[in-house]
Amino acid sequence: MSDDAQEKEKDIAYNEISEADGAREAEREWPIGEAMAGDVSAIYDIPVQISAVLGRSTMQVSQLLKLGRGAVVELDRKVGEAIDIYVNNRLVARGEVVVVEDKLGVTMTEIVKSDRS
Repeated sequence: MSDDAQEKEKDIAYNEISEADGAREAEREWPIGEAMAGDVSAIYDIPVQISAVLGRSTMQVSQLLKLGRGAVVELDRKVGEAIDIYVNNRLVARGEVVVVEDKLGVTMTEIVKSDRS
């Protein structure tokens, strides 16, 4: 058997072992209150929705219908005030608006701790 074939065989065997170990680890049940430690790879592919809220405004439907191109809607925030950053509709941080090349971005300046109930 050539060296390349032996190396390929070793790689296949290693992958089979590591995948089986990963499957057993994924099936493990964690006791309530015990952290998953460093094993967060199971959640890497879960999509989340991130929203950066500049401000809010309340108006009647009749006012909304009168808005046209170029209309200005006044928000409840002041210039320079931190914006709210939500992940899956839960407030997780506050930050500032930044410009990255030709796009807008957000720099997190504060992580918001919330009580889980």
